[in-house]
Amino acid sequence: MKINLSLFFTCFAFICVFSQNEEEKKRKMDFYFNPSFNLGFNINKKSEPSHSQYIETQSVLGKFTYGITAIGGYNFLPNFAVGTGIKYSFVQDNYHLIYWVIQPKIIFSPGERPFYIDLNYGKQLNHSAVSDTEFWGGRIGMQVSYSKGLSQEGGIVLESHKLKYGADGFFIGLSYGITIFSNKNYTAYGRD
Repeated sequence: MKINLSLFFTCFAFICVFSQNEEEKKRKMDFYFNPSFNLGFNINKKSEPSHSQYIETQSVLGKFTYGITAIGGYNFLPNFAVGTGIKYSFVQDNYHLIYWVIQPKIIFSPGERPFYIDLNYGKQLNHSAVSDTEFWGGRIGMQVSYSKGLSQEGGIVLESHKLKYGADGFFIGLSYGITIFSNKNYTAYGRD
């Protein structure tokens, strides 16, 4: 009898200690859609050697880039989400690049003002002045909740584009976007 009673109290204490209230559980966005815009500056600007004595050396990639990204994904763990989508990137005249992107997202302190880190890999889909290019990148930023299913976000973007003929560029810039998510209780706006 004493063994059964002590086993009951041990199990009860274990359940009480490791259980969470609904309010204290880490929240997830569930399904989300994230359109964003970024603007960057090329800090790895190289020159193409001239093959003529009459032509000055020309830069292979421009100084600035801009892009639009649309990512859809699922936040299946409170601090981790995976998404995929499309990215349009302009790096120089006639270099209109469309990438298919894979984006794992690490989320710190999910909820009202989460801090996040996105890792990006993209492979070119279209044919442009260059073909078969890829990029690696990252984004560090913060989301600010706006309503039950919407957050704004801003951050710093780092991207490395690998083009042909060694015309690579490393861009650093800013990003702004919104995140539309399916879990209406993700932020304080959703909790009544």
